[in-house]
Amino acid sequence: MTGQNVQNVIEMRDVSKVFGTFVANDQINLQVQKGEIHALLGENGAGKSTLMNMLSGLLEPTSGEIFVNGSVEKIDSPSKASKLGIGMVHQHFMLVDAFTVTENIILGNETTRGIKLDTKKAEQEILELSQKYGLEVTPSALVRDISVGQQQRVEILKTLYRGAEILIFDEPTAVLTPAEILELMTILKNLVKEGKSIILITHKLDEIRAVSDRVTVIRRGKSIETVDVAGRDNKTLAEMMVGHSVSFVTEKKVANPGKVVLDISHLVVNESRGAQAVKSLSLKVRAGEIVGLAGIDGNGQSELVQAITGLRPVVTGSIKLKDKEITNHKPRQITEMSVAHVPEDRHRDGLVLQLSVAENMALQTYYKAPMSHLGFLDYKAINQKARELMAEFDVRGASELVPASALSGGNQQKAIIAREIDRNPDLLIVSQPTRGLDVGAIEYIHKRLIQARDEGKAVLVVSFELDEILNVSDRIAVIHDGKIQGIVRPAETTKQELGVLMVGGTLKS
Repeated sequence: MTGQNVQNVIEMRDVSKVFGTFVANDQINLQVQKGEIHALLGENGAGKSTLMNMLSGLLEPTSGEIFVNGSVEKIDSPSKASKLGIGMVHQHFMLVDAFTVTENIILGNETTRGIKLDTKKAEQEILELSQKYGLEVTPSALVRDISVGQQQRVEILKTLYRGAEILIFDEPTAVLTPAEILELMTILKNLVKEGKSIILITHKLDEIRAVSDRVTVIRRGKSIETVDVAGRDNKTLAEMMVGHSVSFVTEKKVANPGKVVLDISHLVVNESRGAQAVKSLSLKVRAGEIVGLAGIDGNGQSELVQAITGLRPVVTGSIKLKDKEITNHKPRQITEMSVAHVPEDRHRDGLVLQLSVAENMALQTYYKAPMSHLGFLDYKAINQKARELMAEFDVRGASELVPASALSGGNQQKAIIAREIDRNPDLLIVSQPTRGLDVGAIEYIHKRLIQARDEGKAVLVVSFELDEILNVSDRIAVIHDGKIQGIVRPAETTKQELGVLMVGGTLKS
């Protein structure tokens, strides 16, 4: 792909973006060649999404120039980017749940016959596009009724329908299952075969090495280096990204479990439509141990955690915390009994995005001293505490006063984990702890989970990442079809054996 004569479809020269006194991008240079997959690699908050938001017309540069196919362009709106053949597939999908697949794809770019929408013609065009690029969808389906992976296909088709030749993918695998990730990798290769050029923002080094031709590393708002991906291993890429060596295996001493903290017995929980999601499940988590809950998405993990934390009613069975019944208690009561919860969906359940970072960090404690006095919030104390936690957990942002929506996804996650661990709980429940985090942040979060264990906390980690489960757990419980299919120890099992249990199989004794 490299060479002096290769045409650059995108060139960003000395591009900077400043918000007040905060420099998000500092004279960044980026060259994307025609027909390549170009990865953009950097830590959470390094400035990758800000840079791509300028290329897609959502933000305007403070300084610098952007060239598209050799011509300098002022990209001052998404519609201008679209006219230049640039489309962006965002990490958090911009779809209308109540609309059909077709309605979402043509929104703002409708085909009409006279004064009426010509949905039949649009559906035909969408089917042709989906077949050409291997993006199978049902045009008449409502977006709310299709899987996350299918919703992402809709987002991709939206950009293709508008004629995009340059596609930007922002953390495209953050919410996908392993099978959906493999499908997406195939789709990216198909797009390039058809002549498209792709910019891929991701923290996942295996994915960069699987599909990318070149990678540009951004560190703390500056472009560090652009290199060919071929011949680079994960260790090298990780060191380029964070500026120091990174360990992919977290050192930990052998656990010394104490008394049972969480005792779940014959639990039955229904999902939203009334069918059983958790089926007579029993599980114990002791003080001083990390139990990892592994399983394919949709096998009852979410409903189980919601039942433990009081967010979903229990049909039958029992949940005890240190021998005290907490079944069907209210969430506030359970929180007050020293339970901390990092939810799987940080936007829906973990943060109030419009509130400041400081206010979000006080969500569990705002009604207690020193956060409030005689019923009045003490913002001096709230802001001071937030600054301390941001420093301790390396939450990067302009300040504690900016809205939580202004933080990168990884820094939002670190803010939630900081808030929950700081409460010093007896039971820490963490769902998808490192979703969307870079390798440096993953290493740090894993160390904090193990530190919580070593301080005598009972820790339940729910994750789809088998490397993560094997790395941090002392015991691994595999859930399948709402039941515990087996419990194994990391040192005595493999990914393959976990896979067998995850699909409902049994291990030979």
